[in-house]
Amino acid sequence: MDEFIGELAAKAGIDNAVAEKAVGAMLGFLRKEGPAEQVRSLIEQIPGAEDAIKAAGSGGGLAGMLGGGIMALGAKLMGLGLGMSEIQNLARELFRFGRDKIGADGMRTIIAETPGLSKFA
Repeated sequence: MDEFIGELAAKAGIDNAVAEKAVGAMLGFLRKEGPAEQVRSLIEQIPGAEDAIKAAGSGGGLAGMLGGGIMALGAKLMGLGLGMSEIQNLARELFRFGRDKIGADGMRTIIAETPGLSKFA
């Protein structure tokens, strides 16, 4: 996970610790909102993903008040200090990694079938 997070953080231009929390939040969101089979395949390809998802937790604060969905994820990521361009960069890098691991069709399905996600692809 450290190598994966390090690469993602460098490409997105953010701190490793923030990247790990953000990736955990993103993967947790995908698990809840996305197509189960493809998301499970993606998570299985990322060593330490389960720990990152658990560490990201369910949130609270504004994200908790928003309930769920892409808006709550955005609030959670902004709560980590990320701006919209950093969130988009991180999402694009995660999607690029996903295409390498589960194929373009699998990532296309995740992006298409997860509400609100196409804005970040």
